Amino acid sequence: MKRDDVVDYLKEYESFEPELIERQLSVPLESQFVISIIGPRRAGKTYYLFQLSRKIGDHIYLNFEDSRLYGIEYTDLRDIIRIFIEIYGKEPKYLFLDEIQNMKNWEIIIRELHDLKKYRLFLTGSSSKLLSKEIATQLRGRTLSYLLLPFSFKEFLKSKGLMMEKYVSRDESAKIRNYLLEYMEFGGFPDVVLNEEKIKILREYADLILFRDFIERHQIKNIELARFLHTSTIRNFSKEISVNSIFNRLKSMGVRVSKNTVYDYLSKLEDTAFFFFLRKYSEKPHLRESYPKKVYLCDTGLTKIARSSEDKGKLMENVVFLELLRKRNLNPLMDVFYWRDYHQREVDFVVKEGNRVKQLVQVTYELTPENEKREINSLLKASKELGCKNLVVITWDRDEVLEINGKEIKILQLWKWLTEEV
Repeated sequence: MKRDDVVDYLKEYESFEPELIERQLSVPLESQFVISIIGPRRAGKTYYLFQLSRKIGDHIYLNFEDSRLYGIEYTDLRDIIRIFIEIYGKEPKYLFLDEIQNMKNWEIIIRELHDLKKYRLFLTGSSSKLLSKEIATQLRGRTLSYLLLPFSFKEFLKSKGLMMEKYVSRDESAKIRNYLLEYMEFGGFPDVVLNEEKIKILREYADLILFRDFIERHQIKNIELARFLHTSTIRNFSKEISVNSIFNRLKSMGVRVSKNTVYDYLSKLEDTAFFFFLRKYSEKPHLRESYPKKVYLCDTGLTKIARSSEDKGKLMENVVFLELLRKRNLNPLMDVFYWRDYHQREVDFVVKEGNRVKQLVQVTYELTPENEKREINSLLKASKELGCKNLVVITWDRDEVLEINGKEIKILQLWKWLTEEV
């Protein structure tokens, strides 16, 4: 470690005032636990730490991807704190440690500092090098993890300078729906939202997922299989996938691979935090973990590089899934599944809290004479089987309440559901 480099870094950060979009994620600032901010790359974890640092007093922000800090030893961290005290005449209460994986054996010093109870510790790590489950393992019960995804629709509107009012006129709701179309089409990655070269940036992100977060991180040998799974998983967003169907498809293409390899690669793909595989609801825990599962993306903009047709219903479903994930940050007992019975009746989301099914959510672009009976009957069947009376159908532009068989079904517009106060 070079002292002059550390001093230069601290002085430069002192005058750094980036423009920030306030994020919705709320984490405890005074927790006795280490706070870990996890999520896909480019979702805004670094800027979120800046947001937190503005709310509190004496702190150090260290970005271990900065060239002046890159390669420092874990034993140097205490010396950096001492340099801070020497410069500013006060001891930091908070340590914000960004891209912590770049400091070798980081977990040793973090455990030591945590056990001293002198500092509040906040960590982020790149998904290509440090998984959330690895943070939990290395810190052994000392950490609370929070998921930060790309912009929610509320945050997207804020970036456009539109602040939600309690009462919205019809003209204003039309404008909001227009923004929602853009949000579903190009997603919520901050750099994509705030720049014009949206498709080019999304293509770069897709390549980063494939090569750095998937192939390089896991030292994938079968590049052909990796490319196929990466592209086909994006293309099949909001749909059910199974190891068997992928294996048979590969076999028909003449690709020699085992089912175990397909399963292993899918697990590694999920580790990137760009893909989520939603489990099918079952009372039996071992059946929940088995395939088929439904695949969702961390951001709908990624579909632009592989989507052959515009399916607003599938985009809406993916957006709803991501919003449910964000709500899990507030409610750690919450879990989400999909439901399907042997008659192939399906409900998109089963929201469970502890041992109780709290809500059933169906998502469709519109309710038409052709699909309304199917969507509603599936909801009623699941309601009876799972003992849940809180039934919601999310559509593009319809609001009403239906009374069917003594059960109330709320039909809500997507933009209203996304902007409601939690």
